[in-house]
Amino acid sequence: MMRILVHDYSGHPFQAQLSRELARRGHKVVHSTCTAYVSGKGDLAAPTAGLRFTTIGDGVTLRKEDYFRRLGQETRLGLELARQVRREKPDVALLSNLPIPVLAVTAAVLKRLRIPWVLWHQDVTAVALKSFAAADVAKSMGLAAKVFEAGEKWSARQAAAIVVIADSFVRVHEQWGTADKVTVIPNWAPLDEIVPVARANGWSAEHGLDDVRTMLYSGTLGLKHNPALLVRLAERLREQGTPVRLVVVNDGPAVPVLRDAAAARGVALTLLPFQPYERLPEVLGTGDVLVVLLDPEAGQFSVPSKTLSYLCAGRPVLGLMPADNLAARLLRQAGSAVFPPEEPALDGAATWVREVLSDPARAERLGKESRALAEREFALEGCASRFENILRGVSGAAGNRRRR
Repeated sequence: MMRILVHDYSGHPFQAQLSRELARRGHKVVHSTCTAYVSGKGDLAAPTAGLRFTTIGDGVTLRKEDYFRRLGQETRLGLELARQVRREKPDVALLSNLPIPVLAVTAAVLKRLRIPWVLWHQDVTAVALKSFAAADVAKSMGLAAKVFEAGEKWSARQAAAIVVIADSFVRVHEQWGTADKVTVIPNWAPLDEIVPVARANGWSAEHGLDDVRTMLYSGTLGLKHNPALLVRLAERLREQGTPVRLVVVNDGPAVPVLRDAAAARGVALTLLPFQPYERLPEVLGTGDVLVVLLDPEAGQFSVPSKTLSYLCAGRPVLGLMPADNLAARLLRQAGSAVFPPEEPALDGAATWVREVLSDPARAERLGKESRALAEREFALEGCASRFENILRGVSGAAGNRRRR
């Protein structure tokens, strides 16, 4: 039996599912998340023997667009997480989705406490910051990318083991000198929590969407994703004679951009905040076509978890994303479509959506293929065993060192 602290900064569903499975296997697990980070959350409350949920960042509002103030906030969140680790005294920790200031501070404290830990590397932050700098989104991003890359690399070197979500990450760790402790375990989504439901359901009725053709986006949506592409896609569909209602479930800076763009272009739009997790199957079930949007620079170093949830929901999915992204490969395997996240590709994307909407049998087949792929790829048992073995190996090695 291990005492495990899992900190998933974002509070996503499949990390919580892993903690439940580890507790079911007899381990004592504390699952920590950050309430200051606004996103769609997983089930962070259902009681499970051996599992306790806790948080950091209560009462904090992150200033995402004020980079310097956010740096200070995230440093303080790192100190708060470090205090939490000190209180819990786990045998081993698993850290996921942490911003670099939080990660670096926590890594330093874990090193001092001699608590081994595993980095669950979901994104290469330095790559994202370099793309901001290249796009001239903020001139300070070039310097920030160098500083953050140094912090990310240093933290990776402190980790006893590293789990990455795609083979493409291995090249980065080869450059950092940490590839010898890397294991590739692709992300998944909870098959038993996100299930296909009827198109007409309680949530769709509440929002007047039962008899409306819908194109739905649910999840994190930053300005760098170019959210206005969703509005322009809906506009193209109207021009092709297939008007749809664009439904976006999101909180954040993209909301006013979407509202203004839809008003300017006369696009029917339903904007809603993140919904309770237990209603996510109904939310996704309400989309005749589900859309995922990923900016070009994300490339091989980001796998949007919303794509995995979409597949579980058993719906046709349109990906506006780089073709070499792991999520894009999954969508193509499921028979769905992937187009570049660029204006010239919208005509082709709209044509694909129109064809799916006009052919109910094809839409049903695509939905079934999505779910079937999810059931083949997202089996929890194997993933949990691989994590358990990694955590046990790290914890055991640390225990042997302490006894010597």
